[in-house]
Amino acid sequence: MIKINLGCGWRNFGNDWIHIDGGDYDHLDYKNITKLEFKDNSVDLIYASHVLEYFDRDEAVLVLKEWHRVLKNNGTLRIAVPDFYAMTQLYLLNQYPLKTFLGPLFGKMKMGKDTIYHKTTYDWNSLCETLTNAGFENFKKYNWQDYDVHIENDDHSQAYIPHMDKENGKLISLNIECNKL
Repeated sequence: MIKINLGCGWRNFGNDWIHIDGGDYDHLDYKNITKLEFKDNSVDLIYASHVLEYFDRDEAVLVLKEWHRVLKNNGTLRIAVPDFYAMTQLYLLNQYPLKTFLGPLFGKMKMGKDTIYHKTTYDWNSLCETLTNAGFENFKKYNWQDYDVHIENDDHSQAYIPHMDKENGKLISLNIECNKL
């Protein structure tokens, strides 16, 4: 089974995963998440946590089409992005000030010599529409707790407010699983 962790950063899911990220980490197998070095229909699972929002909406469709290209028929894309709806609900209920959401909304990260920022945000409808435009179907939310790899590796699919309060906090990551059919 070929499993890819795209935009993995420093998170190493182990030897049974292929790790791709533009950063400089020892465990990386490849560096480019927009031009994958795989044959068409050759990958079983792609996981991408909090990376799609670094592309604007037009770029995102092109990137997703590349990911779609390498997935096998019935292959799975498991994707996580900051959840605009969840954050706005917490904000509008006056539970948290705006500064609480600046990181998830505007993201700022060093990538080599550059600094990159989030270019967009998503809610359920807009992410499903973007995924549909790239050829994906069968959308459902996934629970990170249902997958051992996520339990063992804390990533942004487990983003809660208050930070790290996975028992009582509100999940602010939109976690969707879909398929190439």
